[in-house]
Amino acid sequence: MAIPQISNHTQPIRFILKRQQRQAKYFSENLGNGVMLEMVAIPGGTFLMGSPKTEEGHTENESPQHRVTVQPFFMGKYPVTQVQWQAIANLPQVNKVLDPDPSRFKGANRPVERISWYEAVEYVERLSQYTGRDYRLPCEAEWEYACRAGTTTPFHFGETITTDLANYNGNYIYGGGAKGKYLKETTPVGSFQVANAFGLYDMHGNVWEWCIDHWHDSYKDAPSDGQAWLIDDTKNHSRILRGGSWVNYPDFCRCAYRDGLDPDDGNYSYGFRVVYTAA
Repeated sequence: MAIPQISNHTQPIRFILKRQQRQAKYFSENLGNGVMLEMVAIPGGTFLMGSPKTEEGHTENESPQHRVTVQPFFMGKYPVTQVQWQAIANLPQVNKVLDPDPSRFKGANRPVERISWYEAVEYVERLSQYTGRDYRLPCEAEWEYACRAGTTTPFHFGETITTDLANYNGNYIYGGGAKGKYLKETTPVGSFQVANAFGLYDMHGNVWEWCIDHWHDSYKDAPSDGQAWLIDDTKNHSRILRGGSWVNYPDFCRCAYRDGLDPDDGNYSYGFRVVYTAA
């Protein structure tokens, strides 16, 4: 896919960062041996999905902007970590064998990576079988709605991004931002201590996150009910990745940026987080 051009021009920064305490509804799933999976309640609502043509880094596959109504659900507070992955990967197989230690960058609380879409699906199926809850990957609309948390800016914390707020390739800038650090690896989840208004961490950068949906080149005829957008021919059709990663330009970490890749692909920047729709 085409790489958006990186702008080097400067402009006034309109920057919003909210750190105030919030009361979030959540529950913790016990995965055994003291390993917990924290799930945050995401309230239902309607939002404008996609980006305007005036947004820096905008690509045509983020158009047309369209209103989507999302029902309430629970979402992982963080991307799935390596210790959480191992806890479930050691459970009985449903459809696919899982490597309990697939990640390139080792660390119990780092996000698991080198995960394909099929492996992420196997994880949520085993998790569902273990817990008795219907866990799954997020729909693309749910992911963007949860990431934005009521905002309309390129990032949930404002108009630009810095390496003090997220893990991405800091050799490149976005808008009026400045260059920063390029760590060249993942960081433990929650390291930046910056949550959005829903109480979610690491929605920008660190690892890409798989969604259920098949790839579409635009939002023409996209559903408005927050459900996964699937096609009939499912044979290895590209699936959606969101959020950008430690290796990417800041453009790729925007709320609206989307990519579609082979569901068998699982490199060292691909992870995921789980969702659960309460009855």
